[in-house]
Amino acid sequence: MGLQPLEFSDCYLDSPSFRERVRAHEAELEKTNKFIKELLKDGKNLIAATKNLSAAQRKFAHSLRDFKFEFIGDAETDDERYIDASLHEFSNFLKNLEEQREILALSVTETLIKPLERFRKEQLGAVKEEKKKFDKETEKNYSLLEKHLNLSAKKKELQLQEADNQVEHNRKHFYELSLEYVCKLQEIQERKKFECVEPVLSFFQGLFTFYHQGYELAKDFNHYKMALQINIQNTRNRFEGTRSEVEELMNKIRRNPQEHKRANHFTMEGYLYVQEKRPAPFGSSWVKHYCTYRKETKKFTMIPFEHRSGGKAGDEELFILMYCTKRNTDTIDRRFCFDLEASDRPGVPVTMQAFSEEDRKLWMEALDGKEGVSDIFNVRAQLDKIGFTVIKKCISAIETRGINDQGLYRVVGVSSKVQRLLSLLMDAKTCNEVDLENSVDWEVKTITSAMKQYLRSLPEPLMTYELHGEFIVPAKSGSPESRVNAVHFLVHKLPEKNKEMLEILVKHLANVSKHAKRNLMTVANLGVVFGPTLMRPQEETVAAIMDLKFQNIVVEILIENHEKIFKTLPDATFPEPISMSVSPPNAPPRQSRRQGQRIKRPLAVYNLCLELDDADSHSSPREDTPTGSMDSLYSQSPTPAFPSSPPGLLDGNHLIMDSGDLAGWTNLPGQSRPSMVSWMNTPSANPAATNTAPSAFFFSNPATGSDRAVESVAHRKARAVYPCEAEHSSELSFQTGEIFEDVQFSREPGWLEGTLNGKRGLIPQNYVQFL
Repeated sequence: MGLQPLEFSDCYLDSPSFRERVRAHEAELEKTNKFIKELLKDGKNLIAATKNLSAAQRKFAHSLRDFKFEFIGDAETDDERYIDASLHEFSNFLKNLEEQREILALSVTETLIKPLERFRKEQLGAVKEEKKKFDKETEKNYSLLEKHLNLSAKKKELQLQEADNQVEHNRKHFYELSLEYVCKLQEIQERKKFECVEPVLSFFQGLFTFYHQGYELAKDFNHYKMALQINIQNTRNRFEGTRSEVEELMNKIRRNPQEHKRANHFTMEGYLYVQEKRPAPFGSSWVKHYCTYRKETKKFTMIPFEHRSGGKAGDEELFILMYCTKRNTDTIDRRFCFDLEASDRPGVPVTMQAFSEEDRKLWMEALDGKEGVSDIFNVRAQLDKIGFTVIKKCISAIETRGINDQGLYRVVGVSSKVQRLLSLLMDAKTCNEVDLENSVDWEVKTITSAMKQYLRSLPEPLMTYELHGEFIVPAKSGSPESRVNAVHFLVHKLPEKNKEMLEILVKHLANVSKHAKRNLMTVANLGVVFGPTLMRPQEETVAAIMDLKFQNIVVEILIENHEKIFKTLPDATFPEPISMSVSPPNAPPRQSRRQGQRIKRPLAVYNLCLELDDADSHSSPREDTPTGSMDSLYSQSPTPAFPSSPPGLLDGNHLIMDSGDLAGWTNLPGQSRPSMVSWMNTPSANPAATNTAPSAFFFSNPATGSDRAVESVAHRKARAVYPCEAEHSSELSFQTGEIFEDVQFSREPGWLEGTLNGKRGLIPQNYVQFL
């Protein structure tokens, strides 16, 4: 079990268990800080102490092997498990490399030291500063609150009102600071996985470059390295989407915390000051307790807790409530008081003080058995005859008119047009009159947006609230076969109309994925789009947001196995329970060394700057993932993928994503050249793939092809279609329109080698076009 999510609603309760979870997150960050500090020290030793290189490598490997990332929630995705396993894999590699003791001129400052120092200072350092402010504000808030509650009720009304305003203002400031601190804690817990591992991966690539004797070993490591980079990029993209969801939830709770309280088995819970009477002449004292009450059993519990003493909790006290009465100020010199009487102590009332009149009212209502009335949402969308007609008409029109449209379901329509189309389709009088297949009035993006909006407007998601948790469980662990069997079983537990509608939709999505070469909508991308549409939890929490990535995996399973799931009956019994072990799986097998003669190229040319696209930081919060990624999120190892769309695919009428940006779709000129992700997402160099390449920008990858494929483009010319400035001595700088001579594929995937003005060097593959 990993770290428990920090719910924003708990910031307003500030319970002992909430403080324990906060301390657990703080302890994990401190452990990460110590790990990074040690890792930086080891990296500098590699630079300065070449004589002790072997000993330093052993220490570095030991640090990597012993550290393990903690995760939020109860399970990890395959990508996260591979990231966790990567440190152990790096450790094993260093042990093998230790046999080669040649003195190397190794520069790790740019690839390892600076990124980790920047992460430690800017990210972990920022969290430490937030913690100081949070602790200081906690002390201030509860000190002021206790002082305020000690005010005599006999003071002037104006003085009391001013004091109330001051306390309320201070309390709001405390809650604001608490929300921001909790958000920062969870953000850094997610960010550290790729921020820490990625520089280490860059460091290893640098070792391959400078170790001539280790060059062959680097080729063996290449397959794992590429898979890990995909895992890191996938985790980064999910982090961006999850962070947007968390911030949106935080803002919702900030605007109205009472409406977003977490559902639990307590009717009421919160802090109360309890009067503890002492023998004469000492009077009485008021001690803060965290109290909970369950209406069904009338059980009332109290736990003394003092924030200012380091969060120390006392012994729990439990009693059965008999009755509760309000205390007026004419009977006690304190406001917001009420008395409770326990069944085992009749005639001995316990006096309690709430934080405010509103707080006392809530306690009184709960203790008297009064409950709020739930909101009732009137949703027009239903799984009725009209609903099936709407979906079938939309699917028919999409498959007839736009099955090959790039960004299908990712490009959204104009909101007003979508609403107008929905109103026509959902009206029984006008539904049959709407011709979506032949009318030019309705764009394909309007139809796809209307269909998604209709599914989201159902009273409950298509895969139901009841089965939501059961669908998520198999996506978190187990073999691919066990996941498919579990989802197969659960689909047949759905209500008949839900299952029928789901079958229609999934069959259509499978058809869309078959045209991924044209529309770029792979199974993984469709999972990102339809995961939140077909599945959503009944309660919106941080923990639920963390499960978004698993919703996508469930949809991928449905699409890739729709024939089995919907056309055959599942086993009569539910599949065996899936182990929820968090131990990392075995690393994927490494790529074997290629046989035959290799293309000779100076070792210095083999340069890798792990420079991920700037656009990554603007990823869509809900439905954005690299369109080039063809790997199924639920498969055990990634598969070859299509490349990202070239810049030439966008003109003045830019494609607009569901989030309103272009992230993840293009490598814009002038921002960055092919990153490690882009050259890992190039298609296989078999003849069929080459002949069906959708654009002149897409070339085969020599790393997976034969020498004949490399020779086929030797001595060809190419023209630059975008300007480029070299970032390394092995790269060429050029302007649009310049002609390259003797162009051939480089041994570094995603790059070409060519000659310009008598100088030979590397050229970004998607910046040129063959003549």
